[in-house]
Amino acid sequence: MAGRLSFSNITALAPMVRVGTLPMRLLALDYGADVVYCEELIDIKMALCQRQVNDVLQTVDFVAPDDRVMFRTCEREKDRVVFQMGTADPERALTVAQLVEKDVAAIDVNMGCPKEYSTKGGMGAALLSDPDKIEAILRTLVAGVSKPVTCKIRILPSLEETLSLVRRIEKTGVAAIAVHGRFKEERPRHPVHCDYIQAVAQAVSIPVIANGGSLDLVKSNGDIQEFRKAAGASSVMLARAAMWNPSVFSGQGLLPVERVMEEYLKYAIRYDNNPFNTKYCLCQMLRDKVESPLGKQVQSAQTNAEISEAYGLQDFYRQTQEQLQARRDAVQSGSRPDRREYPPQITPKMFLLEWSRKEKLEQPLYETVQRCQDRAFQSTVTVAERKYRSTLWEKSKKFAEQAAAIVCLRVLGIPEGRIGEEDSGLVCKRKREAKLNGAADEEGSKKRHVAEDQQEAGSEASKSLVFRQLSLVSSENLLVSLAKFVSCF
Repeated sequence: MAGRLSFSNITALAPMVRVGTLPMRLLALDYGADVVYCEELIDIKMALCQRQVNDVLQTVDFVAPDDRVMFRTCEREKDRVVFQMGTADPERALTVAQLVEKDVAAIDVNMGCPKEYSTKGGMGAALLSDPDKIEAILRTLVAGVSKPVTCKIRILPSLEETLSLVRRIEKTGVAAIAVHGRFKEERPRHPVHCDYIQAVAQAVSIPVIANGGSLDLVKSNGDIQEFRKAAGASSVMLARAAMWNPSVFSGQGLLPVERVMEEYLKYAIRYDNNPFNTKYCLCQMLRDKVESPLGKQVQSAQTNAEISEAYGLQDFYRQTQEQLQARRDAVQSGSRPDRREYPPQITPKMFLLEWSRKEKLEQPLYETVQRCQDRAFQSTVTVAERKYRSTLWEKSKKFAEQAAAIVCLRVLGIPEGRIGEEDSGLVCKRKREAKLNGAADEEGSKKRHVAEDQQEAGSEASKSLVFRQLSLVSSENLLVSLAKFVSCF
């Protein structure tokens, strides 16, 4: 049990959808929270994610197939963060728990959220009517992962039903139970039932975490202990009180919300938080001032850069972006040896274009996407109604297009113009036009070549830049990319 997270005598940031992302969790830790829960994440979506180490942000990201970061964490919170999932299936829950367990301190199952996005499919508060499934999920998790397993419930219509359920939950081997002291149909405007939480705490031997006191009982840090005593619980979990001002965790007293918002925004910028999530959290802190000039400026912002302007943090944003770009460059240069494989006269894109013309095909069409977590690029090229792409993500759009062209050329068995490669018979546009015109001198042909290629492939200086970038790609990386390429999808 050494090194395992303890749930006794703690104050925790509760799991909150759209709020409990990395910036808010880190801020809560700064102000004195002992444990922080992430927002509820659905098992079906998480099971499709890939774990990726983000060397630029210095985080661990769990990335969905559409490149959306579903869960982001970092070393700072590794021993304090609890991963909460929405699930109704023991095996799927275990798959997700095993995916994330090395990067979190504990696993929690949501059994209390009454909202439709959680209850559909039998998750959240819907589980309260199926104790057998609750037991199956928790036993599977306790047996299958090395980290503590907990759950968060709401109280049932009667005290007897509630106590029967928590005793059954305790027998599964969970480390703690969080109890939101309201019935499934009740909302924050209804008073919290501290007597139910107290009865649960007396009925089980594991820590009970009291939740639901934000509006009536907890308005400042000093109120946390009063709520703990009223509920007879070992620990306290705060949601709305922390969402409105996370400095509620500080024993030094509440800080001005303006200062708290600035500190939150710095974390959002530092960890490239989704700007719409950033806006949402800031608006929750603004509360009744959301229609103020500041609130309106925040609401109209579309990027973290624009949000930073509203708070006068332009310099911080600029400096942070420069630091991140420096890391991005270091990562890119470290992964791609400086090797020149292509001459500066012609690029793989140009070779592919020449071949398409020779075969009387339409000009290759490139589509490029940018990955949000590190702003890297990946291109897909369409040739003869077939699509080709490299699985490598590049630091520029031009470089990504060249990589896609290389994959296409290699799959089709067409020479790509590397140094030492046998002459393919594909002549560059300059030579072809010289042959067609016959009488044109070399200088005139060069001028036509430059003028037309400015429209198709950029200036000669741009092409040289592409090759300086392209020369960094090692043969080994390209062969790996080729082995993984996607064709005709």
